Amino acid sequence: MKLSFFVGAALAVGLAVPAAAQDARSRTDEGKLSGDYLAVGVGAGYGPSYEGSDDYVVFPVPLVQGRFHGVDINPRGGGLALDFIPDPPNGVGFNLGVAGKVRLTRTHDTHDVVVNRLGELKTAIEVGPTVGVSFPHLLNPYDTLTFTTDVLWDVGGAYKGMVVDPLVSYSTPLSRGILANLSLNAEWGDRKFAHYYYSITPAQSAVSGLPVFHAGSGFNKAGARLLLGIDLDGDLTNGGPAIFVLGGYTRQLGDGKLTPLTSIRGSADQFLGAVGVGYTF
Repeated sequence: MKLSFFVGAALAVGLAVPAAAQDARSRTDEGKLSGDYLAVGVGAGYGPSYEGSDDYVVFPVPLVQGRFHGVDINPRGGGLALDFIPDPPNGVGFNLGVAGKVRLTRTHDTHDVVVNRLGELKTAIEVGPTVGVSFPHLLNPYDTLTFTTDVLWDVGGAYKGMVVDPLVSYSTPLSRGILANLSLNAEWGDRKFAHYYYSITPAQSAVSGLPVFHAGSGFNKAGARLLLGIDLDGDLTNGGPAIFVLGGYTRQLGDGKLTPLTSIRGSADQFLGAVGVGYTF
């Protein structure tokens, strides 16, 4: 089945939907994705030019997802995650693996002349463990509720700190050919993360006119996303072509909201939309 593709599409635009959500039907139906498979896709997203911005841009959404010899390969926003624990045919499932992604916040033109004066940031490469638990068949034979957490460290030398991404996700088919996924997510960053992305140093204040700001650790955002996936032949279980539509809202919190990058130059309210197509082999 193609639930994996639709969930992966949400991941590709920045939502860490856990791998367990893809099993909403695969635990009960023998379909295209019951063994090894590969899903590829491409789409377009529309969202803030940086986290906290009120300038919106269009960006590409690539997708690669699959399974090889029992190891699930799942997208993350800007990266991938590997899950080494296969889920049982029925009952509670567990996720344990490693995740990695590239963070591109303010590594390019932000479409804000004042924020651009602060200088471009380095690309962060984040790697760490991902863990989770999933509960299938709650309201119907094909749904799944999943709790997951990624704990990631910057190993690329950008902010040199740590982030924690908790998430709750509920997936259910609305029909044999349509999937819905609702997710609630948040992000916590340590002091090094917050300082790198939210602080304004005296030197930066001098060149930009923004006030000096010292950021500390804490939750910097929380949000919700709704994904609808539509199978083009009306059957989620047999592979082939599909399309997805996604909408989301994120609220900047703590110093992610208080930083002049958001409070003066941007907005704490962040909206996201995406559409795309894909194919499962």
